[in-house]
Amino acid sequence: MATQAVSHMEKEKGSNGRGEDLPRTHKCGECDKEFRRLNDWKRHMRTHTGEKPVRCEDCSRQFSMLSQLKIHMRTHTGEKPYRCDEFSKPFSELGSLEKHMRTHTGEKPYKCKKCNKQFSELGNLRTHTCEKPHKCEECGRQFNQLDHLKSHMRVHTVFVQILDSRC
Repeated sequence: MATQAVSHMEKEKGSNGRGEDLPRTHKCGECDKEFRRLNDWKRHMRTHTGEKPVRCEDCSRQFSMLSQLKIHMRTHTGEKPYRCDEFSKPFSELGSLEKHMRTHTGEKPYKCKKCNKQFSELGNLRTHTCEKPHKCEECGRQFNQLDHLKSHMRVHTVFVQILDSRC
């Protein structure tokens, strides 16, 4: 019996290879996001549980997905597989190259809904609109970028370590 090959793009769209969309049968109980595949739902649930089962053998940093570890490993190897065509500037992540390319193209894909001003980076739009979707569960402080929240979380970790060392 011959099996049909399903392209990567068809899988992304949720096609089963016969042009039919798969139903979204896996629903997140935390945020109501729905998924076509059980594995995608399981991976998503790690965003809520904080589970990070993948560990870097070089520095012990943990990740929720293997793909994140693969990108992280470039910090140890120095690999930069993406390159700007105009200046040959290398990048370790595709998203960083894409963001850089906007400096050449002038593309501004993020638009303020109130005044129509456009921005090349999402963080700049969030600064403009005062949107801070990332909230610290410890103290309630909010941030416009996830990386800023992650940096802030170290404050709580260091503070607990100082208190523990006093005992």
